[in-house]
Amino acid sequence: MENASLSAPVNSPSGISGSANVLSEVTTSLPSFNKVDEKDALVKKIQIWIVTQPQLNARTDIVYLLRFLRGCKYDVEKTKRKIANFYTIRAKAPEWFLDRDPLLPAIQEMLNMGVFLPLHNRDHEGRLVVVIRAAVHNPNFHLQSDVLKVGKMILDLVLEEDESVPVKGVVAIIDLQGVSLGHALQLTPAVIKKAVHTWQDCYPVSPKRLDFINAPMYVNVVLNVFRKFMKDKMRKRVYVHSGHLNNLHKEVPKSILPKEYGGSDGCVSELTEYWKQKTIASREWFIEDEKYKAFVE
Repeated sequence: MENASLSAPVNSPSGISGSANVLSEVTTSLPSFNKVDEKDALVKKIQIWIVTQPQLNARTDIVYLLRFLRGCKYDVEKTKRKIANFYTIRAKAPEWFLDRDPLLPAIQEMLNMGVFLPLHNRDHEGRLVVVIRAAVHNPNFHLQSDVLKVGKMILDLVLEEDESVPVKGVVAIIDLQGVSLGHALQLTPAVIKKAVHTWQDCYPVSPKRLDFINAPMYVNVVLNVFRKFMKDKMRKRVYVHSGHLNNLHKEVPKSILPKEYGGSDGCVSELTEYWKQKTIASREWFIEDEKYKAFVE
């Protein structure tokens, strides 16, 4: 096997920091390792295991595998399970992981609406904060699968760019402003189960908080379906805000939020345009990355 641990991913997204800087940052943050050789040994264990699992058709570069190791707190067996789940869901959910060309009309519509908007700055714990505008689309014309697809595309870009995210985790602010029965009907139990599984068991990042804002009175009817598929740890991280955002602002500082959410850091339209252009600039990477998925019957 070639020394894949020394190679960087091909066609990295536009604006992604170089692997040398990432490796330096990764090495200094290892919880109980102070030698590059010890860190590299963990990566090689995963690389060797991937060679024995050709059905996964997985990437083996060092930065990529460190992402999973860090997200799994360097537990090798847990890392293996998460990698296997990740490439399997990519194959079993083509509605989310195929046809991810940012120039496709359906994806352009989602990008123009700003359905998934990571904020520019981190919270006081260094966590990534993402605003998910769950009801900004029209359920009569737009597919829920396209909403979720674009969310995963942008999350993939963030993970390629910032290696601290698997360690610090994500705070998701789910904005339910304008939610209707049509939106709720798009979220069937099967879709919810798959979405929760993808977050919990597949991606190398942990949701630290799930804050539902602008929530209607009946929101718990849908949330109870989500809770059914969540592990106990994730259930305890769900918070519902039906009125003002005072409690949210205690957790997420106003200084990093756009003005539409009581903050002072720009506005939603600016974030929308930023992520649209960043996604389009990474078009070749998305096309290349699409080939990495498990071979399943």
